[in-house]
Amino acid sequence: MTETEGKFDFAIDRGGTFTDVFARLPDGRERVLKLLSHDPQNYKDAPTEGIRRVLEEETGQAFPREQPVETSLIGWIRMGTTVATNALLERQGERTALLVTKGFKDLLHIGTQARPKLFDLEVAVPDVLYEEVIEVDERVVLRQDGCQLPRKEPKLSLSLYVRWSAHEKAVGSLARRLGFTQVSLSSEVMPMVRAVPRGYTVCADAYLTPKIHCLSQPPVLPPPLSQLQTENKPVIGFDMGGTSTDVSRYAGHYEHVFEATTAGVTLQAPQLDINTVAAGGGSRLFFRSGMFVVGPESAGAHPGPACYRKGGPLTVTDANLALGRLLPSYFPRIFGPGEDEPLSSEETMEHFQQLTREINHFLYTNQSQKMSMEEVAMGFIRVANEAMCRPIRALTQAKGHDTSQHVLACFGGAGGQHACAIAQALGMKTVFIHKYSGVLSAYGLALADVVEEVQEPCSLQYNPRSFSELDHRVEQLTQRCTETLRDRGFSSSQITTEVFLHLRYEKTDCALMVTATGYPGNSRSCKSGDFRSAFTKRYLQEFGFTIPDRPIMVDDIRVRGSGKSGIKSVTNTKMGSGILKDGYLDTSVYLWEELPCDHNIPGPAIIIDKNSTILVEPSCVAHLTEGGDVCIAVGSDPHCLLGTELNTVQLSIFSHRFMSIAEQMGRVLQRTSISTNIKERLDFSCALFGPDGGLVSNAPHIPVHLGAMQETVQYQIKSIGSIIKEGDVILSNHPCAGGSHLPDLTVITPVFRSGVSGPVFFVASRGHHADIGGITPGSMPPHSTSLQQEGAVFTSFKLVTAGVFQEEAVTEALMAPAQYPDCSGTRNLHDNLSDLRAQVAANQRGSTLVGELIDSYGLAVVQAYMGYIQTNAELAVRDMLKEFARCRQKQTGSLEVEAEDFMDDGTPIRLRVQINENEGSAVFDFTGTGTEVWGNCNAPRAITFSALIYCLRCMVGQDIPLNQGCLTPIKVIIPSGSILQPSQNAAVVGGNVLTSQRVVDVIFRAFEVCSASQGCMNNVTFGSEGSGYYETVAGGAGAGPGWTGRSGVHSHMTNTRITDPEILEKRYPVVLEHFSLRPGSGGAGEYRGGDGVIRKLLFRNKVVLSVLTERRSTRPYGLHGGDCGASGLNQLHRADGRVLNLGAKTSVSLEPGDMFCLYTPGGGGYGEEDKQTAGAGRLLKKRRRFNDNFSERGSVFEYRMAQEGV
Repeated sequence: MTETEGKFDFAIDRGGTFTDVFARLPDGRERVLKLLSHDPQNYKDAPTEGIRRVLEEETGQAFPREQPVETSLIGWIRMGTTVATNALLERQGERTALLVTKGFKDLLHIGTQARPKLFDLEVAVPDVLYEEVIEVDERVVLRQDGCQLPRKEPKLSLSLYVRWSAHEKAVGSLARRLGFTQVSLSSEVMPMVRAVPRGYTVCADAYLTPKIHCLSQPPVLPPPLSQLQTENKPVIGFDMGGTSTDVSRYAGHYEHVFEATTAGVTLQAPQLDINTVAAGGGSRLFFRSGMFVVGPESAGAHPGPACYRKGGPLTVTDANLALGRLLPSYFPRIFGPGEDEPLSSEETMEHFQQLTREINHFLYTNQSQKMSMEEVAMGFIRVANEAMCRPIRALTQAKGHDTSQHVLACFGGAGGQHACAIAQALGMKTVFIHKYSGVLSAYGLALADVVEEVQEPCSLQYNPRSFSELDHRVEQLTQRCTETLRDRGFSSSQITTEVFLHLRYEKTDCALMVTATGYPGNSRSCKSGDFRSAFTKRYLQEFGFTIPDRPIMVDDIRVRGSGKSGIKSVTNTKMGSGILKDGYLDTSVYLWEELPCDHNIPGPAIIIDKNSTILVEPSCVAHLTEGGDVCIAVGSDPHCLLGTELNTVQLSIFSHRFMSIAEQMGRVLQRTSISTNIKERLDFSCALFGPDGGLVSNAPHIPVHLGAMQETVQYQIKSIGSIIKEGDVILSNHPCAGGSHLPDLTVITPVFRSGVSGPVFFVASRGHHADIGGITPGSMPPHSTSLQQEGAVFTSFKLVTAGVFQEEAVTEALMAPAQYPDCSGTRNLHDNLSDLRAQVAANQRGSTLVGELIDSYGLAVVQAYMGYIQTNAELAVRDMLKEFARCRQKQTGSLEVEAEDFMDDGTPIRLRVQINENEGSAVFDFTGTGTEVWGNCNAPRAITFSALIYCLRCMVGQDIPLNQGCLTPIKVIIPSGSILQPSQNAAVVGGNVLTSQRVVDVIFRAFEVCSASQGCMNNVTFGSEGSGYYETVAGGAGAGPGWTGRSGVHSHMTNTRITDPEILEKRYPVVLEHFSLRPGSGGAGEYRGGDGVIRKLLFRNKVVLSVLTERRSTRPYGLHGGDCGASGLNQLHRADGRVLNLGAKTSVSLEPGDMFCLYTPGGGGYGEEDKQTAGAGRLLKKRRRFNDNFSERGSVFEYRMAQEGV
C-alpha cells in the first residue's frame, strides 16, 4: 500500500468520545478533522460523516448524509476502530457454537477461576461468547518420560501438542460441509500452548470476524513514538483522550504484550503494550467521604461532559473549562441540536457551583476551611494528574527504568492541558507535542507499516543441538510471512522481517519474547542471531539477576514481517499566536498555526489549535521546532507550602502517593525475587505503616493479608520497639505475632529520620515461601496438629542487624524444624534466602520513597495526611454502619444482629454485632465460638481482622483506602483459647485457607448481605520426591439481592488462578480427565446460587495426594428462603475399580491409574423460589451487565489482576 495520486486518502481513529480524521488531499495538502464518535441526533456513523464532510468541502459537491459516499474519489481508507472491542463489551458478535474435548464444556466459563473485581460480591463477569457447546469424544495425551500409565490414545511431544491439529481439521471440514461459512480452528488462529487463552482467542475470532469482515485489513503499527525519540532518550507516550488515557513506552523498539484481556476475554495475540487507565477528559468527578475522586466512571461521548449540552455530568473536561484552560471560542463548534454551538460554560459552572456547595457543607461540619469553585476544579485536575502518574511509574520502574530519564510525548485532545504538570510530578525535563497531537493516532495510521505475524509452538532447549531445527523452522515461517505480504501488493524491497523466540529459564514461568536485533549470529548461536545474549541481558534488566546454570527453553517461534507503506510525513507546516487571563495568573494565548518556527514561549501560556489545547505551566518554556512541533523544557515544580491542616485535594493526592509507594515496593520485590511463588504467582503484599504500626496503604489487596500485617508490625513495636535501631530489619511469621500461616514470611523495616528518636514510619513485605520445612513438602500439611509440624517459626527475628544480612543465623532457623519428629528443615534454602533478600530490597525502596516524600513536604505534613487518609476510611465505614442501622431499626426495631455457622467437625463460629447508630460504630463479639481444635483449622487473630476488613470493604460498596481507619469504628471481642484465637503452638495452616472463609460467611449472614459462597478453597497438593504441585479450586458463589451466584469461581478470601490444563499436563505426572461445572449444586431460590465444579485428575506415576477442604458435611447457607448449596465431595477412584470417600482432610498414597475426583460446593440461593416459574423463570433472572465503567487494559493492569488473583 503506497501513496495514491489524484485521490483522497483517509486515516481515521474512532475513539470512545471523538473520531479523528486525517486526510491527504489529491494536491498533496493535509487536512485534519475531529467530531463526536456518537451523535445520533445528527449522523449514524462518525467515520462516514468525517469522510463526507472532507469530500463535500474540498470538491464543492453535495454528498447527502442519507446517501452512500462516492468511493471513486477515494484512494484508500485506514481506520483504527473500536468496533471489535465494542462488540465484545456489548456481546453483539455473531452467534457462535464451541466444539471442545469431552469433559471440558465449561472450561472457558471457568477460565482462570479468579473474579475480576476482588470486592464485587455479585462477581459480574461477561458472558461467554458462544451459546452452544458440543463435546467431542477425542483426546490427545502429552508424552512423558517415565510415565507408568498405559494409554491407547496418541501420545505426542509438546511441540506437536498444539500443532497436531488432525481432530480440529476433521471437525472443521465437517462444519464447512454442513454450511457454516465461518469456522475458526485454534491450531490455526493462535498455535500457542495453553488451552484457556487459546480457546478465548479462537472464540473471539469466530464471534467477531463476520462483524468486521468489511473493515478487515492487515494490522498496522503506528510509528509516532519512534519519530519522537530525541536526544537518545526513551519516550513515554501519553495519549489523553475523551474517555481514557493511554500510556506506552518506546526506547528504540516497540514493546509488545502477547496476551491481554479485553472485555473479560483473554486473547493470545501480539499487541503493543499500551496501558489504558480510566482518567480521560470524560472521567467523572465525585466527592466521597471527604475525598476528591476522578473516575473510573466515564461520561463517554453521549451524553458526554456537562459542557457538551447533552445533560451530562461533571468531568475533567469541565474542570479545565472552569479554569479557563479550554476556550470555547477556539473549540470545535460541534455541540447542540444543530452541531453548531460551542462548549457550554454556563452548564459547567452551574454543576460546579452545586458540587462546591456540597463540598463546603462537608468542610463546615468538619471545621475545615471552605473552598472556592476554582479551587474545587483545580483540585480535581491535580487528583486526575496524580492518577495518571501511577501507571507511568509502574510501566517504567517495573522494568528497571528511571521515569525521570524519559521524554513525555503528549498527544490526544486533552493531553496538552496536563502534560507539563505530569512531567513535573515525574521529574521529566522535556515534553514533546506533535503538530497533529490532537489527531495523532489517525496520523500514525496514515504513516504506519502493514504487519504480518506468524507463529508456532516449540519445546526445544536453546543449545547447539537444536540450532539446525530452529533455523529450519524460522526459514519456513519467514517464507510464509513474506509470501503473505507479497500477496498484499508489497515488493520484496518493501518487506523486512524480524525473528522472535519466546524464551524462559527451565522450571520458571517468566517467558520473554526476545528479538536478536543488535545481537548478530555467531558460531555459538542460531543463524537468526545470538538469542542467548539478548535474553540474558533483558532478563537482567527486568528482574535484576540471571540464572547462568539453568537451561533456556524455547516456547514459541515468531516471525514478524513489515510492508513499508512508502508514505512520507510532511514537515513544513505553517504555525502561529493570541491572549487570556484565567482565574489565577495572566496567561498569554497563542494560535499554533500563526506561530513562527524557533519561537520561544515562556509559561504561563496557552497554545491553541482547532484540535487541541496546550497549557504551558509557569517555570516551563515552549519552543516551536522547524517541523512545527512544540517542545517544552520543563522546570521544577516548587511545592506550595502545605500545612498540617486538612486540605481535601491534597488528601486525594497523598492517597495516590502512599499507594504508589506500596506498589513500587511490590515491583522491586517481583523483579528481584527468584521463586515461582513470588516472581511468577505474585503471592505477596507490600505495605506502609505509621509510627504506631497502623496500616496506611497496602498493595495489591490479597484478602488474607489485608489486616494481618498491621498486627505483625504492632506486635514488633510492643515487644522490641525500644531496641529497634536504624539498619535493623525484622523477620516474623508466628501466628501470635500477627502471622497468617508460617509460609507467609513478613519482613519489616523501620524508617528513621534525622533528629527523631524513633521510627517515623514502617514498611513491610509479606511473601509466601514455597517451603520452610515441616512434615510435608510445601509446608501446608493437611494433618498437622502443632505449629512445629508446619515449618520454621520466627517471632521477632533480626534478619538484618546494623545493615548486615544475617545469613548464617537465618539459615540455622530455617533448618531448625528438622529437630522435630518426622519433620524436615526447609527444602529450598537457596530460594528462601534469595527471596528474603528481595523483600529487604523492596523495603529499602519503600523507605527511600518515604524519605523523598518527607523531603518534599516535611515530616509533620506527611504524618498528618497519613492520619487523614485513615480517617477517610473510617468515615466511609461509619457512614455504612449508620445507613445499615437506620434500615435495621426501621425494619426490626433492633440494632443488634447475630449469626452462627459451623466447621465440618461441628465447631461453631458465633457472632453478635451491636451497632451504635449515632456514632456509626459497632462491637463484633465472637463469644460462644468453639474452642481450639485438634488439627490445623485454628485461625490466628490476624485472620479474623483480615476477614473483617474484607467484609467491611464489600459492604461499603465503593473504593476506599484499605487501612487502619477501616477498623477504628469497630471493637472486636475474640475469646482466648477459641478456634479464632488459639494457643501459641496450635497448628494454623487450615485456619488461613479454610476458617477465614467461615468467618466471612458468618459476618455476611449477620448483616444479611448475601448467601454463603462455597466456603472453602479446596486445597489439593500432590507430589513425590522429584516434584510437587499445589492448587486451590473454584466453587459456587452465593446469590444476593438482585443477582444469581456466579458458577465456577473463587470467592472471598482467595482469588487464586488455576493452572492451565496444558501446562498442568506438561509439567506434572497427571492427566486432567474432566473439568466442568457441577450442575444443580447451587442452592435454588428467586436468585440461584452458583454451581461448584467437577475436577478429575488421573495420575500417571506414584504420588502422595493431600487434600485440605471444608463444607464436606455442612452446606453453604441460603438466605430469605433460598436453599442451601450442595456440600462438596472428595472421591478416589482406584485403578482396580474401588471408589473411596476421602473425607475433608487427608493424605493418601496413589498408584498409576488412580483418579482423584473433586466435587466442590455450590453457593446458597437467595429468596424463595417461585415454584410455578422454577424452570423458565430462573432463566429470566439476568445478571448485571459486566461493566458500566471504563475497563483498564495493558501490562500494568494485567499485573495487578494477576496479583489480586493469588
